[in-house]
Amino acid sequence: MTAGLSPADFVKRLDATADDTETLLAALLSDEVLPDEIARPKRVMEAMRYSSLGGGKRLRPFLVVESAAVFGVDRKAALLAGAALECIHCYSLIHDDLPAMDDSDLRRGRPTLHKVYDDATAILAGDGLLTLAFDIVTRDEIHRDPAVRLNLTRALARAAGIGGMVGGQMLDLAGEGRFGDTGPVDVARVQQMKTGALLRFGCISGAILGEASADDHRALDIFGRALGEAFQIADDLLDVEGDAATLGKETGQDAALGKTTFVTQLGVEGARQRVRDLLAQGDKALDRFGGRADVLRAAARFVAERKN
Repeated sequence: MTAGLSPADFVKRLDATADDTETLLAALLSDEVLPDEIARPKRVMEAMRYSSLGGGKRLRPFLVVESAAVFGVDRKAALLAGAALECIHCYSLIHDDLPAMDDSDLRRGRPTLHKVYDDATAILAGDGLLTLAFDIVTRDEIHRDPAVRLNLTRALARAAGIGGMVGGQMLDLAGEGRFGDTGPVDVARVQQMKTGALLRFGCISGAILGEASADDHRALDIFGRALGEAFQIADDLLDVEGDAATLGKETGQDAALGKTTFVTQLGVEGARQRVRDLLAQGDKALDRFGGRADVLRAAARFVAERKN
């Protein structure tokens, strides 16, 4: 995988962060009412836990933890920031699965939230996870300096919002022809926003928490953008070539919805070559960190080679 990290060691590290994130999310999503809260209604809490616990590779929190480790940031602080990012990711999946969006029946091998509960509960559970993320990311435990917490909060909002994930979802829906759009779809732009923005945040968050230099921050930014695009291309390939049982969700949805993807634009072999180019680009950006970035290099290859 990389010269300094075996595949087995990488998976062990990934799994450890996933377990730690699961434990932390379970605590954050408990029924305990916090100061300034009035109540935590049972139904919405159960729905939030259904969609956030018990599944997923936790790649986004892993990127936060490992990018922060490059700068020696406290692991507990990084896990808390990673949990905030995971809350936003999980909220986006809930809303993406709704009938008004992708109308999906399966997620992580289980019925989607709106199928188990109902559309209204799913919308509110997603809203709850989104707002909880910003509660978490502002907590004192993440960093002693409020200016650092402010920078982290702003970066997360921009990654998740109109200029990032939300805007990307809007462009993606437009690309399906829902609103009468007939122009060509800028697939790279759509996916840079919809999928790549949160993955990029996972990488640059370590630089923010570590109060890194501008050059170090820029290097992780370049790496994060490359990893985000590679992730989406791998996802497009899985939608064409993957197995629903392995993926835990339906395949062939892009074609069914008439979406333009990297695969439809580049072809299967062209898409695979683009992934190889992106891995090389990401490796080059990480050169300045030497062995401290071996885990991030391994993460990029894991993304490119994943089967689910």
